[in-house]
Amino acid sequence: MESPVISTVDRSRRWWSALRLALVLLWLVTAIAAWWTTPREQSYEKARAEAAASRVTAFQWGDQWNSTEADGWFGTPDLRQSSSQLGPFFAWKTSDGRSYWTDTTTFEQVGVSIDDDGYFGPGAAGIAQQLRAAGIEQRGGTLPPGASSTAGIAFLLAVVILGVVIAGPPPRRGTRWFWFWLIYITPLGLGLLFWLVREHPWARSAPHAAPSGDGERRDRGTLGLAIGLILTILHIAVVPILHKVLGDWWVPQPGA
Repeated sequence: MESPVISTVDRSRRWWSALRLALVLLWLVTAIAAWWTTPREQSYEKARAEAAASRVTAFQWGDQWNSTEADGWFGTPDLRQSSSQLGPFFAWKTSDGRSYWTDTTTFEQVGVSIDDDGYFGPGAAGIAQQLRAAGIEQRGGTLPPGASSTAGIAFLLAVVILGVVIAGPPPRRGTRWFWFWLIYITPLGLGLLFWLVREHPWARSAPHAAPSGDGERRDRGTLGLAIGLILTILHIAVVPILHKVLGDWWVPQPGA
């Protein structure tokens, strides 16, 4: 006959295992959503065609990509308009949730029959003409947050995990500071996955783990900080290379 205590422990372990799996799935969904919604560069002709076909659900003008908005695990640069003339960058969103952008100064041919004084050159004015002809010029403003929303979810996830690391049971393989720096600094939330795999949190026991009181045998905070900084530098160096090799579709970099 199965002991009630053992049965309760087994159920508890299954619940914690399900929670670990849920965290991984949440990270995966957030990463995919961020990749899906990150603006990708398109040709000027593509932008005009989308506007003419009324496939633009929202659009925004700007003249610079603010890289400071790319902080966090899955943050992306934000399009800003600092001059009085609209453009030269034109970003738009489609019904499938994807976002695109184009530089309106690079075009083959454009015919403009409207006053372009309020726009950055004939290219921007040409797209504005298509938006007006399609009757969707009122959809302009600021693009609805796409990757920004996923970045918010990632931030909430990071706060919860860091709360567990700081206020929960002492980690076995690394100190609290080790995991704090690794989770907080490592790009794309990879520190979270490393924590789940290495610490196996909420498990009843962890094989080959150092005793919680033996601080000398656990990874220290300085090591976590160093690893996080190294991975961040590698991420900054590798992403532009992947963007150039694989293209903007697989590794989007707005404004690159």
